[in-house]
Amino acid sequence: MTDESSRPADLTPSLVVRLRQGDSTAAEMLRSIHGPAILRFCMGYLANEVEAQDAVQEVFVLTLRSDVVPENFRAWLYRVARNHCLKVLRTRRRKPPPGELPPESLLGDDITGNLTRMARDELKQRLNTLVASLPEAQSEVLRLRYSEGLSRVEIADVLEIPESVVKSRLYEAMKKLREHPSLLAHE
Repeated sequence: MTDESSRPADLTPSLVVRLRQGDSTAAEMLRSIHGPAILRFCMGYLANEVEAQDAVQEVFVLTLRSDVVPENFRAWLYRVARNHCLKVLRTRRRKPPPGELPPESLLGDDITGNLTRMARDELKQRLNTLVASLPEAQSEVLRLRYSEGLSRVEIADVLEIPESVVKSRLYEAMKKLREHPSLLAHE
């Protein structure tokens, strides 16, 4: 992960301003910058591609309707997406899927060979099952950190909780993952 100071300046606020002024190229740029990540994030909650695509569209509509463009736009956008997904789930009267990592997570597929890929797929499945068994608060911070690449500060902004709580949840979740027998090497 990169630290906050090494990130390039976020041009999103100026894109939002241009979009509100009717610049259609700004809409495409905004969608290309944030669309795939927000879609993946919404899929983690809704587990339905059509609903997730609808949610992304609604998130961008809500972004345009907002009176402000927050300084930390990325975290704010994830918060809007999370709140919208939770609203969709409440409407469905269902609980969010318990934290499965999206297939496009930061777990790499760069090792070659059929047997290696099969072993890696099996490990991913065990990890997804284990993450799904964690308490929702822990699986949520894991997805935001490792699937979406958000910093602890951004996660705190998204979830509207103190950063110390984010750290605690990440620590507890990682501890459970490290200690779980299904992820220990088989001999």
